Amino acid sequence: MRVPDEPVGGWAKGILGPPEGESLFDGPFSFPLMVARRDDLRHNIATVAAFARDHGLELAPHAKTTMAPALLADQLAAGAWGFTVATPSQALTLRGFGVGRIVLANQVVDPAGLRAIAAELDADPSLEFLCFADSVAGIEILSAHAGSRPFRVLAELGHVGGRGGSRTLGELLDVVAAAREAPGVEVAGVAGYEGGLGSAAEVRAYLGRLQEALDHVRAPRPILSVGGSQWFDVIGRELAACQATIILRSGAYVSHDDGYYRERTPYTRIDGELRAALEVWAHVLSVPEPGLAVLGFGKRDAPCDEGMPVPKAVRREGRTKPLEGVEVVKVQDQHTICAGEAGLRPGDLVCFGISHPCTAFDKWRVLPVVDDRHVVVDLLRTYF
Repeated sequence: MRVPDEPVGGWAKGILGPPEGESLFDGPFSFPLMVARRDDLRHNIATVAAFARDHGLELAPHAKTTMAPALLADQLAAGAWGFTVATPSQALTLRGFGVGRIVLANQVVDPAGLRAIAAELDADPSLEFLCFADSVAGIEILSAHAGSRPFRVLAELGHVGGRGGSRTLGELLDVVAAAREAPGVEVAGVAGYEGGLGSAAEVRAYLGRLQEALDHVRAPRPILSVGGSQWFDVIGRELAACQATIILRSGAYVSHDDGYYRERTPYTRIDGELRAALEVWAHVLSVPEPGLAVLGFGKRDAPCDEGMPVPKAVRREGRTKPLEGVEVVKVQDQHTICAGEAGLRPGDLVCFGISHPCTAFDKWRVLPVVDDRHVVVDLLRTYF
């Protein structure tokens, strides 16, 4: 795994000078600024790696959550089998880092991207690459752009209302039959995504359909790939006896959050915990009326697609204390509006947790990593 070591110049948002070894509060930092807590990242990586190992699963974390090679290296060191991506561009970025096992968990129809991936396969016989297909048309596109090594395909079985995948076993078997006839395509197994389902019972039924599909596919050394970050406990139980290589694609766990995944993580049902590792710090700019505060961060700095940022603490005159009785009511381009009678005043520095890490890292090219005293100990560079 190659981790780029690029210098941080004045282009890095919020970082005005050499950051490492500096206090977040007294060093060369301008706000708003998102930071990652080192110990919480390490804890989360170790926790899910242990879960996968204990349940006989191969872990291919979804790299689109962070696209941060330093974190990917840590996940590999903890035992990750490889990584998942969503686009050919992401796959090629990971190849630039030296990643040798990639699952492209999507339908791939982009000619230029397919040609580039085919060239990577031809150039490196050790590269393992898997992609999804849910239509005969998709198989035909893969075949038309294959190189000397075939594209290995996981036939995707979806569910009603899902974002992809053949809706019936018969449709999936049509895809498999087309793949077996098409030059440059090889069937490797079956894939699905259960993250959009609303209950454990629905997930169990869906996993049963995936296993039935795998029985019909009968690929050599078959692969079954599943996994968001909400139901991997059910996956671990239901697929324990499955005669296949099970590849789990969960990715949001690496930083977790204070919102969407805090409420939905399997660790609300099983022993253990994940810890929210991301914080956004921003100043109070204005208190234009009682009970209303305007903060200096917005949609360019923190996600709000799956829940609002969560006020956690306020720092004033060198002291940090918990912040209660305040909620975010609106996030604008560069401003966030908070309501509540907490005595906030201009110049206060407020810490927010985030909801939905998959749209957090992409807003920052560089994130400081801090220890428990908020001293910067490392930098995370992202490559979206």
